[in-house]
Amino acid sequence: MAEFALSALTLFSLRVVDVSLYTLRLMMVVRGRKRMAWVFAFMQSTVYVVAIRAVLSDLGNWGKVIGYAAGFATGIVIGMWLEGRLAIGYTHLEIISPRRGAELAETLRQAGYGVTEVSGQGKDGMVAVLNCSVLRRNTRKVEEIVIQIDPEAFVTAESVRAVRRGFWGG
Repeated sequence: MAEFALSALTLFSLRVVDVSLYTLRLMMVVRGRKRMAWVFAFMQSTVYVVAIRAVLSDLGNWGKVIGYAAGFATGIVIGMWLEGRLAIGYTHLEIISPRRGAELAETLRQAGYGVTEVSGQGKDGMVAVLNCSVLRRNTRKVEEIVIQIDPEAFVTAESVRAVRRGFWGG
């Protein structure tokens, strides 16, 4: 029984590391970070080969199979958590405010964020459309400012790659 549990725990741990590295590697690829993607890919593939060899060498050991599968599922969640904690990259926020756009833009600028204002026509009249690109780790701070100034504002966020220049404040 101890061997069963140890083999399950070993494969579980290897798979958690493998899939977490896979998730981080994928995020580096999406964000255009070639060197980091290479490092994560190298580490991930090494761990994967060790894990798959251990499972395939003893397919009759259900502890290894279960540990492998459980480690895969857990690694996805841990990889997502790690990627969120690292918050690498940039976020583009589009903020649509029907009444408090100018105040919101000024408050964001005072907080150190670059904001581009555009006038727009909404269903019920004129709106301010604010474009604000920030370091991803600052996204929550900007959202808090928006909620504080204009809780009715409509906000969308998308991950972006910096192509060239611009102001990435905060």
